[in-house]
Amino acid sequence: MTATRTQSRLARMLSLVPYLQQHPGIPVAEAAEVFGVTERQLRDDLDLLFFCGLPGYTPGDLIEVSYEGDRITVTNADTIARPLTLTPEEGLALVVAARALAAEPGLVERDALDRALAKLESALASVVEPAAATRVEVSLDEAGETLATVERAVEAGRRLHLSYHNPSRDEVSERDVDPMRILNMDGRWYLEGWCRRVEDVRLFRLDRVVSAVALPDAAAVPASVEPRSLAEGLYRPAPSDPLVTLLLDREARWVADYYPYETVEELPGGGVRLDLRVHDDGWLRRLLLRLGPHASVVAPASLAAAVASAAREALAAYAELGED
Repeated sequence: MTATRTQSRLARMLSLVPYLQQHPGIPVAEAAEVFGVTERQLRDDLDLLFFCGLPGYTPGDLIEVSYEGDRITVTNADTIARPLTLTPEEGLALVVAARALAAEPGLVERDALDRALAKLESALASVVEPAAATRVEVSLDEAGETLATVERAVEAGRRLHLSYHNPSRDEVSERDVDPMRILNMDGRWYLEGWCRRVEDVRLFRLDRVVSAVALPDAAAVPASVEPRSLAEGLYRPAPSDPLVTLLLDREARWVADYYPYETVEELPGGGVRLDLRVHDDGWLRRLLLRLGPHASVVAPASLAAAVASAAREALAAYAELGED
């Protein structure tokens, strides 16, 4: 399901429960007509409601939907009808989530979201630091027109031509891609597709796509190819990638929570010794410069020397700025 279809279904689901509560016993066909969907789609939505409810998610916490003949009855959804009471912390978290949602392209009922957000910020103004809610800013991947172009190509089953920027090599490559699906991971949009340049499945970050053009050719993903599993994250190192050993102190041990590694060893003081495979040492150099004195390279020696050289160059650049 593409991002646009997912957003449309989410908006429909948010409207469906209160509508059915206000119209108990409404026929399936009539409700489907109101929401502009087929009866089968409406029944799929109702089946999904069985898994929605309050935290705890025991049978008593979930929304109940029943069919009496061809008529719909929704029960155990009273919390939706009651005004919601939020703590200041919950309210600010909701502001962040709402701003993130408002930044998504192709959002259904954007005006309604803006009105709700304005009311929430107004209510928070009396219980949090003045103007704190309105100072919240959310920065997401700027996919824009590229996302729209890719979505249309996925829907139509057409091949794409991408001009793609690789920041580690600072070069733009040209490639034809047969799209498979669109993903949103950690606030960024990705296209997964069969890259005809390398004859393999690749993930493309849409904010790194310089241009995307839908070609007249039909997408032709090999029958044996399946979408990659993302259960362990986006990045999966190959066994042939160089092995790097890092020493991370307590402040930098979070690296082990975010990146796949081969082995980890606890050290006195809360640090860790980490062995991980790295395909792009440019990425690793940037990470180590960011970590500063909290990380060091044990092996290979060539990488340790490269990181030390990059650190000296950065310090020299700062010194030159201080002389101006």
